[in-house]
Amino acid sequence: MPVPSSTSSSRPANRFDRLDALRGVAILWMAGFHFSFDLNHYGLLTPVQHFLSDPFWTLQRTGIVSLFLLCAGLGQAVALEVGQGWRRFWRRWAQVAGCAVLVSAGSAMMFPQSWISFGVLHGIAAMLLFTRLAVPALQRATGAAAVPLLFVLGGLAWFAPVWLQHPFFNSRWWNWTGLVTRLPYTEDYVPVLPWLGVMLAGVALGLLLLRHRRGWLAGPVPGVLQPLARLGRWSLTFYMLHQPVLIGGLLAWLAFVRV
Repeated sequence: MPVPSSTSSSRPANRFDRLDALRGVAILWMAGFHFSFDLNHYGLLTPVQHFLSDPFWTLQRTGIVSLFLLCAGLGQAVALEVGQGWRRFWRRWAQVAGCAVLVSAGSAMMFPQSWISFGVLHGIAAMLLFTRLAVPALQRATGAAAVPLLFVLGGLAWFAPVWLQHPFFNSRWWNWTGLVTRLPYTEDYVPVLPWLGVMLAGVALGLLLLRHRRGWLAGPVPGVLQPLARLGRWSLTFYMLHQPVLIGGLLAWLAFVRV
C-alpha cells in the first residue's frame, strides 16, 4: 500500500500527524537505546558501557521517557478537545495496563532479581487515569486558568520527590509514588512523581496549542515523514515487540557466529 501524501484523502480521520510523528521519534530513539543496551548486555560493545551511571546514557533515558510522557500528555489534550468518551478511554487504558502486566511477568523471568514492578507502562497507566479524572474537573472549576494551573501543578509534581521523600516509600509496595530515598534495583522505574509533572505539562501545552496554534499539532507532515507518523500510531505494539525481536535477533546471530 503506498504511503499517502500529506494532502491525501486516505489520511486517517481524527489523527494528528505531527503528534504521531513526534511519538515516532520517541519510539525510534527508544529502540536505538535498547539495542545499545542489548549489545552491551551480551558483551558486544567495546569498551563496556555503564548504562546506570554514565551521563551519556542516563540523560538519554531521561530524554526518552520525557518525550514519551510529553506525547502522552499532548494526546490527552487532544482526547479532551475532541470529546473522547469513557468507553474508548477505558479500552486504550486496559491495553496499556495489560501490557504493563506482561512487562512485569516477562522481566521477572529474565531478570528475577531486578524485575520491573513499576516501569514506563505502569507509570503511563496510572498517570493517564489521573489526568483523565483531574483535568476536566480542573477545567470546570477554573475555566481558562486551567492551563497555567496545569503548568504549576506539573512543576510541583516534578519537585515533589525532593520535598516529600521518606524511607517509608522505599518498598515495592510504595515506590510507585516516587517519594523514595533510594532508587529501587530494577530494570525500569518510572514512578508517578516526578514524571506526572511531564504529562501534566504535556496536557497544558496541548490545550494551549489547540487553542492558539492548532496547526502545530494537527497539521500534515511531508510525505517523507508519513512512515514516522504511521509508526507513532502503533507505539504500544512496537514497544511490546521490539525487545523480543532485538534480543532474539542478537541471540540468533551469536549462535550462528559461535558455530
